[in-house]
Amino acid sequence: MANYAYIVECSDGTLYTGYTNDLEKRMKAHNSGKGAKYTRSRLPVRLVYFEEYETKELAQSREWQIKQMTRQQKLQLIEKSVK
Repeated sequence: MANYAYIVECSDGTLYTGYTNDLEKRMKAHNSGKGAKYTRSRLPVRLVYFEEYETKELAQSREWQIKQMTRQQKLQLIEKSVK
């Protein structure tokens, strides 16, 4: 089973970083108001970036690393993935 670290863009333009083992289910949860408390008042959210990992621990570690980044660094990460 794959595990993911991901970034979503909220309706107010802010970025939220998380991890999951099912991206589709997690995006549905976020957009139905059953996701993270942070995203509930910022719907809808849009998946803008993700990385796949073999283990939950690796995905959680990467989530933590991404959360330590500045907004500008996150935007650069997203931009690189689009190219």
